[in-house]
Amino acid sequence: MSNSIKLAILGLGTVGTGVINLINDNLDELKRRSGRNIIITEVGTRRQRDDIDPDIIQNSDLMAIAASENVDIVIEVIGGTTLAKDVIMHAIKNGKHVVTANKALLAEHGNEIFAFAEANNVHVAYEAAVAGGIPIIKVMREALAANKVDWLAGIINGTGNFIMTEMRDKGRPFADVLNEAQELGYAEADPTFDVEGIDAAHKLALLASIAFGIPLQFDKVYCEGITGITLQDVNYAEELGYRIKHLGFAVRRDGQGDNNAAGIELRVHPTLIPQDALLANVNGVKNAVLVNSHPLGQTLYCGDGAGAGATASAVMADVMDLVRVLGSTDNDDQGSNNQNNHGHHVPHLAFIPEQLSDTPILRAEQMITGYYLRVHANDNPGVLADITRILSDAGINIDAILQKPAHKVGQVPVIILTLPVVESQMNLAIEKIEKLETITDKVVRIRLDELA
Repeated sequence: MSNSIKLAILGLGTVGTGVINLINDNLDELKRRSGRNIIITEVGTRRQRDDIDPDIIQNSDLMAIAASENVDIVIEVIGGTTLAKDVIMHAIKNGKHVVTANKALLAEHGNEIFAFAEANNVHVAYEAAVAGGIPIIKVMREALAANKVDWLAGIINGTGNFIMTEMRDKGRPFADVLNEAQELGYAEADPTFDVEGIDAAHKLALLASIAFGIPLQFDKVYCEGITGITLQDVNYAEELGYRIKHLGFAVRRDGQGDNNAAGIELRVHPTLIPQDALLANVNGVKNAVLVNSHPLGQTLYCGDGAGAGATASAVMADVMDLVRVLGSTDNDDQGSNNQNNHGHHVPHLAFIPEQLSDTPILRAEQMITGYYLRVHANDNPGVLADITRILSDAGINIDAILQKPAHKVGQVPVIILTLPVVESQMNLAIEKIEKLETITDKVVRIRLDELA
């Protein structure tokens, strides 16, 4: 192989253009760090761009680029799960390393893609697929390789974090902030993936696989959005010393204790967390991932979770890793067909493929969290006693109670915080509370976590 590493970029949107700009701006640094010249030889685009170097081939035939002899590494930033998958599989078949920012594709088809890459002695790198410019994939796969991860919690969708921050800081309703997020380009015209937690669930599936050495299982992630969060709940949470964040959790349960099933919780939902927690103070469109591992303890990784610069930085970090792999295999006595030798590169999901475990993913009713409950009741004697009795009978311990002034004549909201309990117990308790004649509306519940 020549001293130059040749890249193809599939997709010239925000991220693809950002990669080109980064290479142009920092080429000297890239050469100094890798010892190789990194050049873009081809780009996949539906229309010809006048601002692209004339030496770079512009082609709308992505499959042809993926098989080109003029390409060593294919960078996929077109998005989606259909064409992107076909192109990546074609690139792998033709012996190309792949860098992708496509979290949906990997969360849903990653097991197949990674197995195909292993079989073809190439690597698929995906730092940019989770939390933008935060190097959380590298941290989880490499820096924490000697640790046993107990749990992780993350703000892994910037749109949701922006909305929750604005609601808290400026007292704005959800719909109003969502409209602004769309105007600013933080949210798509159809914001479902962001506000319903699907985007975060894709990312959580990847993080959980790396953390626990399990196959990707996006379909088993419990997912709840933020569309039902009201200013009322945001303000009550603040009064009680908490903030509401839209978080993804991956938790290892050992099965010790009553009703505590062994397995892994994968869940995305609004969560009350203590106001003084570092994660509670990550605001705006920032992302952050808190990892609790043994023996290291808690570590927090925070930064820009999206945007041209952040994502391009993550893409090029992967490219640099692959450039080093290619450089080492050039001098490998066994030849370049051994490019994916585990001596040269970390396995895709951090664990040797044959060592991935079949640890069960727990069902929603098996999850264990604390709860914030908002109960609207008639202002009658004995109402609070009835509610607390039902919770006590269900084995649910109360941590705090807040009774607020009436919003309507004769009705009072009662706010209750509980200690952690199995979800199935809480389901039964809420069902009984809602059957009380004095209860005037559905019970609002938001999960609570002390991050301890």
